[in-house]
Amino acid sequence: MIETLLQSLQDSVIGTAIGGGATLFPWIECAHVLALTTVIGSIALVDLRLIGVVSRGRSVAQVTDEALPLTWSAFAVAVITGALMFVSNAVAYGHNSFFLIKLTLIALAGLNMAVYQGFLSRGAEDWVNTESTPLRARVAGAISLSLWVGIAAAGRWIGFTMGAVA
Repeated sequence: MIETLLQSLQDSVIGTAIGGGATLFPWIECAHVLALTTVIGSIALVDLRLIGVVSRGRSVAQVTDEALPLTWSAFAVAVITGALMFVSNAVAYGHNSFFLIKLTLIALAGLNMAVYQGFLSRGAEDWVNTESTPLRARVAGAISLSLWVGIAAAGRWIGFTMGAVA
């Protein structure tokens, strides 16, 4: 069932156009890397503020409010370009362990963000300096930063392992 779905995606008009051409995939990949770099960079600013490494004189809420619009816009581009790259070789991606690790880490990063936003960020408007940022927020920031570094590493290894099922 899954194999049939993967093959159908790969054989689609979009999949064959991207996978069969010489130039479309590299352009999509460039956009994906730029978008992912923006996502990770903007998230890192928030995470590093939560941890207390940067922007110590600014509130967590201020840093978050400024970074998140850029983060979500870049994330949308990364999802779209990632999906386009996926359909170009869906069968191989579907069996690539680093691709599956990347997706798992993205899901965990999303869960970490949901827990932070839903429960841990209460009172963030009062966290105006490093000393007032509670341990729970610092831990969430450290987890998030670690997950996004893992996402970038897994993504990089996808390219090294395509063609061989890892």
